[in-house]
Amino acid sequence: MDWQWIMDGFVAGLQQMSWLEAIAVIFGILSVFFSMRENIWVYPTGIISTLIYVWICLEVKLYADMGINAYYFSMSIFGWYVWTHPKEGKAVLPVTWLKWKGWVYAIALLLVSYGVLYFVLSKFTDSDVPYWDSFTTSSAFVGMYLMAKKKVENWIAWIITDLVSVPLYFYKGLVLTSFQFFFFTILATLGLIAWIKSAKSYAAGA
Repeated sequence: MDWQWIMDGFVAGLQQMSWLEAIAVIFGILSVFFSMRENIWVYPTGIISTLIYVWICLEVKLYADMGINAYYFSMSIFGWYVWTHPKEGKAVLPVTWLKWKGWVYAIALLLVSYGVLYFVLSKFTDSDVPYWDSFTTSSAFVGMYLMAKKKVENWIAWIITDLVSVPLYFYKGLVLTSFQFFFFTILATLGLIAWIKSAKSYAAGA
C-alpha cells in the first residue's frame, strides 16, 4: 500500500474542502457524538449537516446522494418527534432491542431499498459500483430508521455502512471521505457499546 499517496490524497482533500463542506462534516460528527449520548441535539445538528449536503450534492449534480440526504432530513424530523414524545408514563424514549417484528421490518426495508436502488443505478446511471453503492445506501436507510426508533441495532447498521463505505470511497479516489467514514466506524462502535449499556440500564429500571 502506497502510504505517501494516501497522505497526499488526505492533504489534497483538506485543501480542496470548501467552508460549507467543512461545516457539514463538523455538524455530521457532532450529530454522531450526540447520538451516542442519547442527546436530542443529534437531530438539530444532523438536520444542518444534511441540508448543507443536499445543496452541495445539487451543485455537483450528485442527485442520488441529494435524495439520500433529503431522506436523512425527513427521518431526522421524524426521530426528533419520536424522541420528544415518549409513550405515556415514560419520561424519555428508552433505548431498546429489536423484537422479531422489528427485524422483519428492518430486513424488508434493506431488501426493498437495495432492489430499487440497484435497479435505478444499473439501468439509468453510469455507476460502475451499483452493487456497493446500493448496499451502503440501503443499510444507511435502515440505520437512520432504527436510530429514530432508538433501537440498539441502529449502530450495527451504521458500522456495516461505514465499513463498506471506507474501501468504496477509497476506490473512487475520495481519500478524505474514506478517512471520514473510518472515523465514523470508530464512533459507531463506541455508540453501540454505550447503547447496549443504556438498554440494560433501562431494562433493569423497568
